[in-house]
Amino acid sequence: MRHSDRHAPRADVPVTPRLYRHPHGITAVDVEYLYAGHAAAHVIVDSGHAAIVDVGTNDSVPYVLAALAELGVARAAVDYLLLTHVHLDHAGGAGTLMRELPNAQALLHPRGAPHMLDPTRLVAGSMAVYGEERFRRLYGELLPIPAARLRAVEDGERVRLGARTLELVHTPGHAAHHYVVVDAAHRSIFTGDTFGISYRALDTARGNFITPSTVPTQFDPQQHLDSIDRMLGYGPESMYLMHFSRVTDVARLAASLKEQIRSLAAMARAHAAEPDPAAGIRADMLALWLQLARAHGSTLPDAAIEHALAGDLTLNTQGLMAWLARIRDKAVKS
Repeated sequence: MRHSDRHAPRADVPVTPRLYRHPHGITAVDVEYLYAGHAAAHVIVDSGHAAIVDVGTNDSVPYVLAALAELGVARAAVDYLLLTHVHLDHAGGAGTLMRELPNAQALLHPRGAPHMLDPTRLVAGSMAVYGEERFRRLYGELLPIPAARLRAVEDGERVRLGARTLELVHTPGHAAHHYVVVDAAHRSIFTGDTFGISYRALDTARGNFITPSTVPTQFDPQQHLDSIDRMLGYGPESMYLMHFSRVTDVARLAASLKEQIRSLAAMARAHAAEPDPAAGIRADMLALWLQLARAHGSTLPDAAIEHALAGDLTLNTQGLMAWLARIRDKAVKS
């Protein structure tokens, strides 16, 4: 099912998780958000301990729990739920999942933690993007995480997971409340959305295809560029994206992301004075992505490429519009 709202799994019907097993005790779990191959949580297992990076929505929780069972990981062995940021495709099911993990602690950016303690403002902001009806269909009721089981993490804070150390690095740009999880010993980073989106359907013989995520409401191009450079400073060999899991050839992908971020910001500025900036921004974004896909060797029809990226075209355009509005507001106040 592609680009449509999936029906929630019934609580009394077992689910079969789609698992993608990667090196170093890392497994991606398709959380079945919107369609298969769109969003992945990651389970890290080390010396009998486990952490989960992001979760998806409430409807994703049965798939994550089924993945733990298939991997032979007891729910009590999960030490951490690492929420890279609180956008609901990443954290919407966090409160529900934490009820099933008796010993886990949820770790969040200091700006994101309050929204998991009390999701009221998060719900309101998400409804403004999706509309109330679609929000309810996609995300249902957001459950808070009890204060005793939630901790805000500082930039560069390290936690132990079995025999490995994970470093939590603040990376604004996609969202001000974003961090990534650096597994330096294995030259891996769990990037949330800061290292973009890479759908396997758009891969070619030349490797992974990637696009940035400039969604509402906190996109900032310079911060985003700086965050990519900061991640590159760790010399990673693998990036684990929520959308969709492991990519390599990191230097090439980073260069492409940075050039696209600059281009998208320039597009937004170029259309800012038009009566309908969003239409021009979206059209230019699509033209850029079609051009890049062709240069990458894609033989898919234009319509198929647009279909694969349709949701991102819409959300990225909204994010660029929100960024332009902030620029205008700042100029007025100055």
